Amino acid sequence: MEKSARKLKNIELNRLSVDKFKDSEKLPLVVILDNIRSLNNVGSVFRTCDCMGIGKVYLCGITGTPPHRDIHKTSLGAENSVLWEYEKDILKVIQHLKSKGFTIAGLEQTDQSLDIRKHPWDNEPLALIIGNEIDGIGDEAIGECERLFEIPQYGTKHSFNVAVSVGIALWELTRLAKRRP
Repeated sequence: MEKSARKLKNIELNRLSVDKFKDSEKLPLVVILDNIRSLNNVGSVFRTCDCMGIGKVYLCGITGTPPHRDIHKTSLGAENSVLWEYEKDILKVIQHLKSKGFTIAGLEQTDQSLDIRKHPWDNEPLALIIGNEIDGIGDEAIGECERLFEIPQYGTKHSFNVAVSVGIALWELTRLAKRRP
């Protein structure tokens, strides 16, 4: 019988300090949250962005901002390591990012969405818009998207939680970046 697995201790995980994380190389990928109502979802997005080495999160519309205890509860402090910016008007963020050479992509189920697993991402600057829990991405923002992705789903709901969607999408995009194992 083989020796059973041993869970690693926190000290064995080689975690970066907040300062080292801020100074580390990031993927050329930013996340834009469009009117996210749940502060727990916002916190989870921060935590996922930290885990995946994402450069920045833009919080738009009614999306809550740090500091807030509900964001901190699920982010576990990632709101302090991941850069973020609030802008009420998502279209201003989109135009700013386009002027910086970012391709604007939306994670949304539309008649033109592509399976995110088939997106050939070669590390060009990419901004991923995530819509709110009820209505998804607003129509004006969808109109600005140069790419639309969806996560294949096989059940009856066809609706992941916002934080789950971000986790799946960032994992897949990071894998496609070809610079991560």
